[in-house]
Amino acid sequence: MNLEDCYTYCLSKKGVTEHFPFDEDTLVFKVGGKMFALASLKEWEKGKPALNLKCDPDWAQELRGQYDDIQPGYHMSKIHWNTVAVNCEISDTFVKELIDHSYDLVFKSLTKKIQSEINP
Repeated sequence: MNLEDCYTYCLSKKGVTEHFPFDEDTLVFKVGGKMFALASLKEWEKGKPALNLKCDPDWAQELRGQYDDIQPGYHMSKIHWNTVAVNCEISDTFVKELIDHSYDLVFKSLTKKIQSEINP
């Protein structure tokens, strides 16, 4: 998966916006004003593509045990976030499933009002 594919996939989800709230390097995708995916553009350019994705805490632990390329979230809550190395042992299809999971977790945490504005 290249950066453009990842970018397009994240933005294809309902209500998603992109931001650079921390610096000019860290691309953040949000739904309802809350982050669900982050990526360092410099790391992708260096050939070390990775995404920080929100994850159910129990599943996060399970994934870290199964895959060397899924680690506790870099600069994030280690309980709720994973850093997923892209283009390594994890298929593009599974990366998309992890993006979907992250998006769904964040979407479900939004108020009913915001959810209905995004998905009437």
